[in-house]
This record gives sequence, structure tokens and C-alpha cells, in this order.
Amino acid sequence: MVRLLITLAVGVAVGLLFFKLKVPGGMMVGALVGVTALNIGTGLSYMPPEARMAAQITAGAFIGATVEKSDLKRMPYLFKPAALLLGSMFVLNMVMGVVIHTLSGVDWLTAFFCAVPGGMSDVPIIAADMGANAGDVAVAQFMRLVAGIGIFPSIIMRVTRDEPAEERSGAARVIAKDSSWKLVVLTMVVAVVCGVIGKKSGIPVGTLLFAMLGVIALKLIFGRASIPMWLKRVAQVLSGAYIGASLGLEDLLGMRVLIIPVLLLVLVYACNCFLLGGVLHRFCGFTRRESMLIATPAGASDMALISSDLDIHNPDLIVLQIVRMVLVISIFPQIIHVLAGILG
Repeated sequence: MVRLLITLAVGVAVGLLFFKLKVPGGMMVGALVGVTALNIGTGLSYMPPEARMAAQITAGAFIGATVEKSDLKRMPYLFKPAALLLGSMFVLNMVMGVVIHTLSGVDWLTAFFCAVPGGMSDVPIIAADMGANAGDVAVAQFMRLVAGIGIFPSIIMRVTRDEPAEERSGAARVIAKDSSWKLVVLTMVVAVVCGVIGKKSGIPVGTLLFAMLGVIALKLIFGRASIPMWLKRVAQVLSGAYIGASLGLEDLLGMRVLIIPVLLLVLVYACNCFLLGGVLHRFCGFTRRESMLIATPAGASDMALISSDLDIHNPDLIVLQIVRMVLVISIFPQIIHVLAGILG
């Protein structure tokens, strides 16, 4: 118990520090760095398997709470761009998984998860659940997140600086607002029950997947579900601390083989952003700026904030990012699990 409390204290402290410093994914990255340092320096780090399950349930609930009925109503109009977006992301995931495996020598499961265009908070914990090297996956996902949030928007603004602002109806909504404690409790109860069922089902990533689907059902049937942002931060700390507690000095030194593959991964994401952005602009009626932001591999909540900062108020951009997030988290891992089993 003492080791657990020390691990959590370090994870929260360093996570808050990184969050205050505005590091992308700061709570999870900070917890990972702090607990890894604690583990290497003292060997005191400890996180029980239940922490991983709690993080998966909360992450699934948070994703599920972002889905609105209006998103489903818009889907017939967004089928073409959604298909192009997911198709390109899947091809990129498969190709770069092979490249990462070839260049770094990491196992197939880890290689494919390194290239998944999902969320920084979700993908490493899913990778850990499936038996991949969560530390390697976290490093690759962090680099993708840094590029998606810190680099791509600036490049897009420079490339499209001559494009006039285009007003659209609606506004980019804020993802997962805080709500009453009763609604939060109800949402979490549904997520926990469904997550436990998913765990016992034996389906890969069943905990997160069933929690997400349960909350989506709650949201669509009753029109309300809520997970406050602070609870997502807690899940991020648990995820980061769990991964950090499993890493030693040898694991950390072994990550150097990922430097070139991950840089190449970011470069490929950048090329895909420009190419897919051009396709979406030409065939789907989006502006160049909107198209490139749709193709940016960042999170849905991140894109909601970024798009409003760039004077883009097209709600379809956020809907497409949510569709990408939900389907990537629910479908890609299942395909990766089967494919890695065949190749491995």
C-alpha cells in the first residue's frame, strides 16, 4: 500500500507539473516520466492491474460521452469524407507498422500500435492490455500528439494564409462538459458495469470497448451522459503511472531504436495531412484549412479547441474527428491483434 501511495503521489505531482507547463498530454506524460524515474531510481514504483482497468473504463466512458444524436444524423452526409479519412489512416497504420517493425526490430503488435492514429491516453493502455510494449507505444503516440497539436496547425495556417475565412452554421462544441454529480455517477456506473462485462467477455480491449458502447447507448437513449474533465485527468495519471511502473532502465535504453522510425512516422503523417487534405477539399466541399485539420492526427477534444482558435466553426470537422476516434479505438486494435498473431 505504501508503494502504491508513493507511486500515485509522484504520478500526480509530475503530471500536474507537465500539465501546468502545457506539455501535450501533460497529465499522462508527466505521470509516466515521474513514475519511470521513481522505478529506475528506487524500484518502489507499483501499480496494480486494477489501475489499468479503471483507466480503460474511464477512457471508454469519456469517448462515449462525446457522441451526440446530431452526430448520427449528420453521418449520411459525412460518409464519403469519413470513409476517405478512415481508409487512409488504416493504410498508413498498416504500412508504418511494417516499417517500424523492420527498422526497429520491435514485435509486430508493438509496431502496429505505435502507428495507430488514436489517442495518447487510450492507445498505450490498450496496447498494454493486448500484450504490446506500452512504453514504446507511449513514446510514439506522444510524438504523434506533439506534431498534431504543436506543429501541424501552425504549418496549416501558413500554407492556407491566403484562404478567406468561411463562416459555417453551428460551432465547434466543447467536448465532455462537466455536469451534475448524479449524471456523472450514472455514467460511471453504466461504464463500470459494461466494462466488467467486456473484461469477462475475453474480447481484446473489451473493457474499454464495452464501457464506450454502454455510455454511447446511455447518451443516445436518454440524451445525457457526462464525464468531467478532471476524471479523465485521473485516468491519464493511472495510465501513465501503470506504464511507468513497468519500465526499467533497460527498457528505457531500448527505446533509442525507435527514434528514426518515429520521426519517419511523423513525417508520413504530415504528408498524409497534405495529400488527404487536398482530396477532401476537392471532392467533399471542405475548405483547404478545414480539410487539412480533418486529416490532422490529434484528438477530438484537441481539435475542438484548435479549430476555434483558427476561426473555423464547421461542426462537421469535430464530428469526423469523433468518428475517427471511436472507430480507431474500437476496430483497429481488433484487426491489429489478428494480424500480429498471423505475422508473429
